Amino acid sequence: MFKYTRNNLKKLENLFGAIEYTVRYEKGNFQSGYCMVENRKIVVINKFFDIEARINCLLEILSSLEVNPDELPEEILPFYQKLEKNFQEKMVENNL
Repeated sequence: MFKYTRNNLKKLENLFGAIEYTVRYEKGNFQSGYCMVENRKIVVINKFFDIEARINCLLEILSSLEVNPDELPEEILPFYQKLEKNFQEKMVENNL
């Protein structure tokens, strides 16, 4: 199970940094709570969101991106593998 902690939020932000995406927290009228500027690799998340909502946004975005685990730094790889495993378990759970 994935825990919604400030530490895990920081790890997610570091993971996005490793895949060359910038995570910013700003106010705006986002229908889904976030906005992606794909050609500039920027993710903007509603700054009024709590930690759980921020993590959920980052996880949703991450699931839509193609990440090559071979290109991740060694210190981030175990966290990414844990996220992948959680995602796979949820897919099996929901029969998707």
